[in-house]
Amino acid sequence: MTSDARGGPGHYYSAVIDFSNGSVFKLNPCNPSDVIPEVAPILIPGENVLACFKAVRDFVVFTDKRLIAVNVQGMTGKKRDFSTLPYSKIQAFSIETAGTFDLDAELELWFSGLGRVRLEFKGSSNIRQLGQMIASYTL
Repeated sequence: MTSDARGGPGHYYSAVIDFSNGSVFKLNPCNPSDVIPEVAPILIPGENVLACFKAVRDFVVFTDKRLIAVNVQGMTGKKRDFSTLPYSKIQAFSIETAGTFDLDAELELWFSGLGRVRLEFKGSSNIRQLGQMIASYTL
């Protein structure tokens, strides 16, 4: 996931997980039971996990209220950064499906006050279904 949020001339701030190395950090669908225990303490009452995707150590969880990006840090992986991106702040989004030669799919989200956030998924991910889910919470 990358961010285009800028803090003035010559400044670049990475506000969320930086999946800048696309060849390593492609998100794959994962079993919710693998990641729900990690995010359960920050979920609000009644919030439901809808989809989960994992890279090498980092992962992204889509709930019915927000996107939660978890950046696993350090050698042991005990330190974690949880970034919450509420759907209510999405101004626009786009999906790009996998193709014949480009086997990866992409989701781009434009957040008010943050800028563009880009997620790359393995071609096996159902990007259309993910786009439809986001549309149902933002339109």
